[in-house]
Amino acid sequence: MYEQITSNKFKSALLVLFFVAFIFLLVWLFEEITGWGKGGFILALLVSLTMAVSGYYYSDKIVLTISRARPVTREEFPYLYHTVEGLAIAAGIPTPRCYVIEDTAPNAFATGRNPRNAVICVTTGLLQKMNRLELEGVVAHEMSHIKNYDVLLQTVAVVMVGIVALLSDWLLRSFWWGGGRRRSRQGKDGGQAGAILLVVALVLAILSPLIAQLLQLAISRRREFLADASGAMLTRYPAGLASALRKIAADPEPLEVANKATAHLYIVNPLKNVGGKMNKLFSTHPPVEERIAALEKMSFDRV
Repeated sequence: MYEQITSNKFKSALLVLFFVAFIFLLVWLFEEITGWGKGGFILALLVSLTMAVSGYYYSDKIVLTISRARPVTREEFPYLYHTVEGLAIAAGIPTPRCYVIEDTAPNAFATGRNPRNAVICVTTGLLQKMNRLELEGVVAHEMSHIKNYDVLLQTVAVVMVGIVALLSDWLLRSFWWGGGRRRSRQGKDGGQAGAILLVVALVLAILSPLIAQLLQLAISRRREFLADASGAMLTRYPAGLASALRKIAADPEPLEVANKATAHLYIVNPLKNVGGKMNKLFSTHPPVEERIAALEKMSFDRV
């Protein structure tokens, strides 16, 4: 169990470091091609940070509004409240607020910038279709997202994607205006090396938003494995979460309020996908079969 968690944390850190290195490469190319210096990068960074800070503080309200979620009382869903409170104590974090989405498709997500400002949201379908152990597994998974600061990591990833998108856009524009004289000087002084640099910069400018998006999705998939492992530790019963994942994935009903902007938050991708390798590459979640297989390898006595 601890090896699984350590492995996922290490791989997530590697992905973030690769993300940072990729941005530094784009910055270097941006300065070399455009001749704008560090001022262009600072401007791109400021714009991205402004967007990220706004999203960081208001993302939970935005997501809950988009998802048409409403707060629930202890009297309305007492077992949900008791489960959340008990697992919050086990995780050593403040009790998250509980919200519900009126939808028969079973699913759940967590949001909030830190454990003190966190929300666990479930659909009414999840409450109706899961048994006690399965519901505990789902809530423990979402509780682990909160405890592990996965929302913060995703915010960092969004900032990086924003920076890459701005640099890519400005780099492409520089090929048409603003960088002509710099390109001419490179062609005269650099010869073949300068031409190669221009080609590399152009290719990266076109492909970098896609590369950045793939890196963000990879980080998201690694955090799902980590939340599965951490959630299983909270309940001491991996089979409960494995059974819940199997039921949610097999349920044919679509989640009406889900969209591409919020799909990565849910415990199982709520959007109906077409199978294949390309689908796996662009998915916000690892395949459910792989997650269940990893959970089935974990075993210990429940106390």
